[in-house]
Amino acid sequence: MARHAGVSPSTVSYVLSGKRSISDQTRRRVMDSIRALGYRPHAGARALASNRSNVIALVVPLRSGIHVPIVMQMVIAAVTSARSYDHDVLLLTQDEGVGGLERVAGSSLVDAILVMDVEMHDVRLPVLRSLDRPSVLIGFPADPTGLTCVDWDFEAAGAACAEYLADLGHSEIALIGAPPAVYERGTGFAERTKAGFQRAAAERGVHAVVRPCDPDHAREAADELLRDHPNVTGIAVHNEPAVEHLLSAFRATGRRIPDDLSFIAIAPDDLAERLDLTSISIPAEELGRQAVALLMEKLDGHQPPGSTLLPSRLVLRSSTPAA
Repeated sequence: MARHAGVSPSTVSYVLSGKRSISDQTRRRVMDSIRALGYRPHAGARALASNRSNVIALVVPLRSGIHVPIVMQMVIAAVTSARSYDHDVLLLTQDEGVGGLERVAGSSLVDAILVMDVEMHDVRLPVLRSLDRPSVLIGFPADPTGLTCVDWDFEAAGAACAEYLADLGHSEIALIGAPPAVYERGTGFAERTKAGFQRAAAERGVHAVVRPCDPDHAREAADELLRDHPNVTGIAVHNEPAVEHLLSAFRATGRRIPDDLSFIAIAPDDLAERLDLTSISIPAEELGRQAVALLMEKLDGHQPPGSTLLPSRLVLRSSTPAA
């Protein structure tokens, strides 16, 4: 490599590592030789020399109540983004918990850690705060002190649903949320959506009901909601796999959408467009990219903002009447 470029071996090393300033002309000669020879650095040798593995750990939730397609959109975006920074991704399952974090950090397998499916009182937080590896959380715990967190603004999304339904004139509205197991774990995104919905409804003087929903029992959930709260006329759903089942269930009771029920879904654009639903879009791919970008900032020695929230966007379609 050095002979081909007409430079010393140490100059090649400095170009690859970036540890010393090299003239643009010399850098171009070295890079031209790299391309001509098809050179790829040996990962093990590079890790030893730089004390970096160029691998990040991604803790992926695979638990009951989690909608895997949304999770995989974030995972694919994170993996693709990591490759653009010349990093590979080591996937860990949520089940590995604290032990998994300690194992990968203690063995120097990874340079940094990206954590998904954050609970309000997550048992992993003390470990993440103590590790000598940078970390970023996709989600917000109740106390984010000392952590770097990024998420979609679920609280604002819940509030936007309630506010829009109130603006349509509904006096009793309902949020049909995630499966019961998600609430039982105190998962941040579900709790924050519920909190935003309830707060905004109270501020508008509207009665709000929140019901968890197992997608396999959507018909029962719809029937029970209308039986217990027959005056509900505005529905918001934050449970993507249940959306179509709920639409069918409400229509089976004789309710017309949007004449009798206004229906809003917190869901990806492709689902909302296909069903022609008023929706608040979930930017799953952007969330994965933003999380990796924050992690790379920390690896480069910078300190990004502790809290990053991606904004909500309401898109009107035929499942709600004109205000």
